[in-house]
This record gives sequence, C-alpha cells and structure tokens, in this order.
Amino acid sequence: MISSYIKSHYKQSILTLMFVGFLVDYLDRMVMSVAVIPIKEEFNLNATEIGFILSSFFFSYAIMQIPGGWLSDKLGSRKIILGSVVIWSLFTVFTGLAWSLLSLILIRILFGIGQGGYPSATQKGIADFFDFKERPKASAILMSSNYFGMALAPLLAAPLVVLLGWRNMFIVLGLLGIVMFYVYWRFYRLPHRPSKQSIATLHKVPLKDWVLNAEVWKITIMWFAAGIVNWGLASWLPSYLSEARGMNLLSSGFYAALPGITTGIMMLFNGWILEKFFIDREKYFAAVGMVLSAISLYLMFTSTSIVAAIVYMNLCMVFKSFAFTVAFSLPHKLMSKRIIGSAMGVINMGAQAAGFLSPIVMGVLITNFSYNAAFWFLIGSCLISVVAAIAIKKPSTVEATIQKDESPVY
Repeated sequence: MISSYIKSHYKQSILTLMFVGFLVDYLDRMVMSVAVIPIKEEFNLNATEIGFILSSFFFSYAIMQIPGGWLSDKLGSRKIILGSVVIWSLFTVFTGLAWSLLSLILIRILFGIGQGGYPSATQKGIADFFDFKERPKASAILMSSNYFGMALAPLLAAPLVVLLGWRNMFIVLGLLGIVMFYVYWRFYRLPHRPSKQSIATLHKVPLKDWVLNAEVWKITIMWFAAGIVNWGLASWLPSYLSEARGMNLLSSGFYAALPGITTGIMMLFNGWILEKFFIDREKYFAAVGMVLSAISLYLMFTSTSIVAAIVYMNLCMVFKSFAFTVAFSLPHKLMSKRIIGSAMGVINMGAQAAGFLSPIVMGVLITNFSYNAAFWFLIGSCLISVVAAIAIKKPSTVEATIQKDESPVY
C-alpha cells in the first residue's frame, strides 16, 4: 500500500521523505542544547567549555559542506544521503557513551562529519526530482523542516532527559536514525535509470562554475551572518531562559521550542510569498527580514516582561526565516542542476561555520560580560546579513543561461 502510494505521488513522497529526514537530522543535532544542562553538572563545566561542546559539531559539519556538495553532484544524492544518515545515527548513539569533555567533543566532531553531506544531497535531490520552476518552492517547503526539527528537539529532549537521562536519550535517538536509514534505502530511488551519456554529464562538476561564482559567495556571506543569529539563539536559548529568566528545565525546553514551531509554519508560506510578491526581488525579502530580526532581538533582551521577551524571541526567528528561505531557494534560480550540490555546499558551509563560531563567541561573552553583550553580537551579525543580501544579483539576469546550461539527466 505504501509502495503503491509512493509510485503514484513520487515527487511529493520524496519531498516528504527528505523532510522527515531533516526532522531526524535536527532532532539528533539540537537535543544537545538541552542535554548540556545536565552534562554541565556531571562534568563540572563552565559556559566557555559548554560553548566548545556546542560548537564542536559545527566545526566538522561546516568543513564537510563543500565535499558533501561536490560528492552529491559527482555520485548522486542517494549514495550521499544513505551514508550520511547511517554515520550520524551511529555517532548519536556514541554521544550517550561519552566519558569526558574531550571524548564528547571528539564524538560531536565525528557526528558533524556524518551529517555534513545531507543538506547539499537533499538540494541535489530537489534538482533531480523537480522541474526548474518547481525547485524554489519545493526547497522552501523542505527547509521548513529545519525549524520544526529545532522545535521538536527541546520539546522531546527535556522530558526524555528527565525520564531516561541524557545518555539513554542519545542512544534512543540514534536507533531512530537507523530506522530512517532503512526507509531511505527502501524508497529513495531516481524515477528513471540514467543513460550512459547522462551519467557522464553528471560526473562533470566544473570547479570554476561554483568556486568563482560571485553570487554563491554573496549568498554565503548573507547566510553566514544570519546563521550567527540562528545558531547563537538555538544553542544558548534554553540556558538563557533557565539562568537569566529563572525558568526550570521543562519550561525552558518548552519555550525554546516555540520559535521553531512558529518559524516552521512561516517557512511553509515563505515560498508562496516569494512567488507572489518577490519575483526577482528575493534579496529584499531577505534584507527586510534581517532588519526586523535585529529589532526583535533588541526588544527581546531589553524587555522586563517574560511574556514580551518570548513574543519578541519568536518574531526574531520568524523574520530571520526570510533570509533562510532565500538562501536555499534563490540558488535554484541562479545556478544550474549540474553544480547545485556544490554551490549549496559552499552556501551551507557559511551557515555552519557560523554554527561553530557563534556558540563559542557567545559563551566567551556570557562568561566575561553578560547575555546582553552576546545578544549585541547577534544584532551586529543581522546588519552584516542585510548588506550582503542587497548585493545579490537579480535572477532574471541569469535565468535563461541557467536553463540552457541544464542537460537532461535521463
């Protein structure tokens, strides 16, 4: 029954499968932001050491983005997705077996290597299964999963830590990933067998087309600066709500999940908004979003009301999602299918480099100054993202070239 449904709704089924894969990806990744609370007590760690734990994943994850994207173009999305899922699931299990700060950091680095190929491989999958005009909207829908995963992490992690302990929680989540690997192996297959000529075309990934592409680097800078905000908040929000706002573990986990829920819902509409009102003006959608994100962030940490702070916290993440949507949908209008995996590898490297840098910098600022100093750091990053977004070229200037460049895959 499941197989027949997938065959009759193949594009939608593949998009759903990649969406669920991202939920598991983010769940395994982001539960650490809640788990560090009991880990801090067990290993007697300070905020700077916690920052290194949170950032260690992003160090290797960022490094793997470009190789992962290139391999997706070179070998195809299926092989990279399967390899990524099984590796990250095994190291999720190993996280629960960590015995010291150093072992935990090493395991998180290897975990990041496992997850590093997944984002670019799914974007390659979008290009494989969807027509040129369909890809931006499909990509926006797929990437909304990131925020739902970000929301699920604290919602599930807080009660699981209380019920199972942080070690058993990671073991259970790792086993869930192994199940996800089987589902991908069973159902994720290209709808047609490529011809020999098409396979030869697929193996050609011209370096200059993506390394020397100015738009790739503009989007990368925009998403790097926005990623500083994204990962800074995602990593430190539970601790901020617990330490600065006086919430208990379960409450901080619940409220830390709210931005993911509201932003995930918004992401489902962002693709439609871009198509309806921002065709060829996507960069302004991103720029306005980052300006509003900066304003909301300032209002969040200066508010004396917990309710108002939570509202502004949600608005900050919702507005930041404008840049997130543009970062993953606009490349499909500026780059051809042949190099989309590699290009997205570069762009996502920027975001994940931010994921490495942001928790460490915030940890140092919190240790030596205050949470407010850390939030000013995030506001500065918002403004950098605005400048980079405005510099991006309009898609209409390159669209005809892109469509001509695309060779049939099958």
